[in-house]
Amino acid sequence: MEAFKDLTILILLGCAALSLGFGIKEHGLKDGWYDGGSIFVTIFLVIFVLAISNYRQDRQFDKLSKVSNNIQIEVIRKGRRQQISIFEIVVGDVICLKIGDQIPADGLFLEGHSLQVDESSMTEESDHVEVNKSQNPFLFSGTKVVDGYACMLAISVGMNTTWGQMMSQISRDTSEETPLQTQTQQANFINRQGNTTDENGNQEYNGSKTKSDNIVNAVVRIVAAAVTIIVITIPEGLPLAVTLTLAYSMKRMMANHAMVRKLSACETMGSATTICTDKTGTLTLNQMKVTKFWLGKELVIDGAASSISPWIFELIQQGVSLNTTGSAYKTSSGSETEFSGSPTEKAILSWAVQELNMNMEELKQSCIILKVEAFNSQKKRSGVLMRKNADNTIHVHWKGAVEMILAMCSSYYDASGNDAAKDSQNNNR
Repeated sequence: MEAFKDLTILILLGCAALSLGFGIKEHGLKDGWYDGGSIFVTIFLVIFVLAISNYRQDRQFDKLSKVSNNIQIEVIRKGRRQQISIFEIVVGDVICLKIGDQIPADGLFLEGHSLQVDESSMTEESDHVEVNKSQNPFLFSGTKVVDGYACMLAISVGMNTTWGQMMSQISRDTSEETPLQTQTQQANFINRQGNTTDENGNQEYNGSKTKSDNIVNAVVRIVAAAVTIIVITIPEGLPLAVTLTLAYSMKRMMANHAMVRKLSACETMGSATTICTDKTGTLTLNQMKVTKFWLGKELVIDGAASSISPWIFELIQQGVSLNTTGSAYKTSSGSETEFSGSPTEKAILSWAVQELNMNMEELKQSCIILKVEAFNSQKKRSGVLMRKNADNTIHVHWKGAVEMILAMCSSYYDASGNDAAKDSQNNNR
């Protein structure tokens, strides 16, 4: 039905009807239907071809849209953290949230620290909302985590969420044109005007006595011929060909694991001459590894962790296992340990488990976390206040950017557990 909203199609239908009527009147039904009937057949053939092309195009873009919206979400299932598609989240899932995550479902706050969310997309309020278990335990799909981390219980997913109901009431325009498509449409319009002028200027009349019916018939034929020639001579399929070409390019790039979220990106990259990129996480495997471990002024080489004082050794393990948003999970076979979290978190946890023989679960059970200050890009640090169950000793562990942590320190421990004052020379080192 969209084709019948096109002005050119409507003009052609009108001309076809007039041509058919006057042709039958002038030449009879047997010979007079040729011109008008041919135009009708051509119009419906074009509409049919366009409908098939648009249907295939819509199916292709639906597939691409599903892939581009297929965000990986971290959930806890069967006691372990794992990555699943946002489309696979169900009611009852425990979802892990961290800074920068968009909340994928409506749910309830289970546990976490310093969680703040941006609800401006729903409430238009710019102030961040603090979410906790006692006063405000509700989390809404579509909002964004701006500080802290937490686990939530999904109670509503998909179109049943508050965000889904809002989106269902908004008509979404999926017919956004790329710059190249806009230019081809403008070229078509200019060609239409030029062809109309040329066609009308080439019509000639020979002076003779004519009847009014002949004049009307001649005018109708002129208009019908002009419109028909315009439609035939202009590459009407050019915008469609551009769209299909871009869609095909997106499909080919998908085969090479290159996700294109916007159709115009293919056209934009075709004009690019130089690409500037950061090697970290882009040209690498996005994996990190601890290569050197310094304790005080000493470099602790591999295998020398046993020489560290037991008390200092315990403090290091506490700081790694408790002051983190990552996790370590042993597989059922017990031979391998799976790590989750950011690349930095996974690198530190992997190093602590393999080099320091850290048991993360035992350490968490032996301590109680009293307060957490989550990491963000402004503070450049994270901290945890904890208490040991055995003797109620309270410790505070910090980690973060070097300049931030050193500015908080007045002394340091060496591998033997001796306390030494920090000076400016050590600070620069």
